[in-house]
Amino acid sequence: MATAPPRTRRTARELADLGPLAQLRAGRLPRRLVQLLVGLVLYGVSLGLMVRGALGLAPWDVLHSGIIRHVPITLGQAVIAMSFVVLLLWIPLREKPGIGTLLNAVLVGLSADATLALLDEADPMVARVALMVAGVVLNGLATALYIGAQFGRGPRDGLMTGLARRTGWSLRLVRTGLEVTVVVAGLLLGGVLGAGTILYALAIGPLSQLMLPACIVDLPGVADPG
Repeated sequence: MATAPPRTRRTARELADLGPLAQLRAGRLPRRLVQLLVGLVLYGVSLGLMVRGALGLAPWDVLHSGIIRHVPITLGQAVIAMSFVVLLLWIPLREKPGIGTLLNAVLVGLSADATLALLDEADPMVARVALMVAGVVLNGLATALYIGAQFGRGPRDGLMTGLARRTGWSLRLVRTGLEVTVVVAGLLLGGVLGAGTILYALAIGPLSQLMLPACIVDLPGVADPG
């Protein structure tokens, strides 16, 4: 009778599903922390670029931009506040936040506000289009960096995966339903919708999928379960 093949290490092209303590014990901690922080800061920068392009925002940011029309807070503060509201929705879904989840909830908003403070709104249309496109592309890279660091999902991504797991619906269906819901809510509050919203919806999935393999950090302390 043939013996089972030995357990092998995960390759650099695989993502592990780890709890907070396992994330810290998985190895390559300095590299992963730096990549996580860079990814989250760039995510906030990408949000700021799209705001200054003034041609539409990502679906969740349509909601954030609507909220600040009625509450005296900055856009970044709205991002942070909504992150923690979404994390409350994790509780009935039994999702477990990781280190990256909590840092995501804070750093993206802080980075977005810093970017908006440093960057003026563009006037020529060509500059606005450039900011919009740069924001979408940078968001794809930032997403790949923070996911590839293997420190857990962001609040909104975790809501999506938790709902998909609980309902049995596909991730694509759940994501579409969530994004339509937040866009409609944002529009009702006076949020910003435009060509950038459509470009983001169409491009962010393929962009992050294209960039993710090169950004996944191999975890030497985690073996394949097979």
